[in-house]
Amino acid sequence: MTRADLRTGSHDLPVSPALEEFMLSGWADTEQYDLPVDEVAGWAATRRARLHDLFPGQRLVVPAGEYKQRSNDQNFRFRPHSAYTWLTGDQSSDGVLVIEPDGDTTLFLRPRSGRKDGEFFRDRVYGELWAGRRPTLGESSRRLALPTRHVAELAPALAGAHTPTRVLRGVDRGVDALLGGGATAGDAEFATVLAELRLLKDPWEIAQLEQAVATTTRGFEDVVRALPMAMRTSERYLEGVFWQRARLEGNDVGYQSIVAAGAHAATLHWNDNDGPVRDGDLLLLDAGAETRSLYTADITRVLPVSGRFSPLQRDLYELCRRANDAALECLRPGARFRAFHEAAMTVLVHGLADLGVLPCTPEQSLAEDCGLHRRWTLCGSGHMLGLDVHDCAAARSDTYLDGRLAAGHVLTVEPGLYFQPDDELIPAELRGLGMRIEEDVLITDDGYRMLSDDLPRRADDVEAWMHRIAS
Repeated sequence: MTRADLRTGSHDLPVSPALEEFMLSGWADTEQYDLPVDEVAGWAATRRARLHDLFPGQRLVVPAGEYKQRSNDQNFRFRPHSAYTWLTGDQSSDGVLVIEPDGDTTLFLRPRSGRKDGEFFRDRVYGELWAGRRPTLGESSRRLALPTRHVAELAPALAGAHTPTRVLRGVDRGVDALLGGGATAGDAEFATVLAELRLLKDPWEIAQLEQAVATTTRGFEDVVRALPMAMRTSERYLEGVFWQRARLEGNDVGYQSIVAAGAHAATLHWNDNDGPVRDGDLLLLDAGAETRSLYTADITRVLPVSGRFSPLQRDLYELCRRANDAALECLRPGARFRAFHEAAMTVLVHGLADLGVLPCTPEQSLAEDCGLHRRWTLCGSGHMLGLDVHDCAAARSDTYLDGRLAAGHVLTVEPGLYFQPDDELIPAELRGLGMRIEEDVLITDDGYRMLSDDLPRRADDVEAWMHRIAS
């Protein structure tokens, strides 16, 4: 087979000189000159100043990221790196924030494809006739209150003098290649600091998270109303129902929804969401709507598909609810982050002993050198929440997992029990049951505030709420 035999074609027909000339003429000026400054711009400026103060005399480079391929010539819908959005308020692809050693800041962007060259109708990825209108540099500058330049000018802007530079690597291959040398210890520290700065939420962020929770609450109500149709279809229907709410009121879901009916609830991160929804089963719904500012909720509820828990289902549900209550009682500024998990485990381990499945005493299982209870409660009991569902994951352990809570932290509380359908060490009636109640919580000056308290917690309240919503 020759190279000629392997030659592929293009869906796009050749552009004649006459068509080229015709396409470049007759377009109106659509520049938007009166755009207001985004409400987040002031908060973002404060965040950039904090970051600059931590690295005096150094250039800081934070890219938004690039499109990621889904298949062949199809890309996923773009979602910027959270640190970039946190520092700028921008959500466009290919952007790069550069903070110079003296604090001067420039946002390098790929702007609207103008009408003076053929990009707007030739380029399938960035051309306006193919992909939609991007803001002009002027529009972005006015909206974000930041100086902007074309991303094509990034390379010469970073060249020249050997300025000490830190870059958030692994986000944009082009930026990594431009700065060369591979990741350094300084770059790793930079990524860590960017995560740690986001641990404490400012008032604007808290309001965004409240909005995400409110949308998620309405999405859970939508799912309850859709249960009859789901019993005629599958988990897929419920996934779509929740996604519709998230997409309508926000940007998208903040993570892949877990719509786990029956034995699927025993899989911690089930997201195939393709199984049957049967009367008499439980539905574990773990889902969160992402706002248009990209902050996400993360809530879990266990719902009886019939609207009523069986006696065993109720007992297990209330056991998890008591563990959740015990965890919540630990939340206050100054408390160890891991303390709420330990409190929840104490309740669950004694509950497992009461069920007769624990092969040792609760005290033995809770010892660090044992942990047999983790067969049925494998994961931790919560995590930070914000722009990412597992927010600030790059933070050092001593400031996060092994650190202490502080006012402004937003986290989830989600102890659970998971009994696998093939577990021969437990009674048959427990097999295939999964239980998790997950709340979104803000740490305040004197304790905590439940952000997700519009959704019921107690079994009786869950049943009454489902009856009211479905009526």
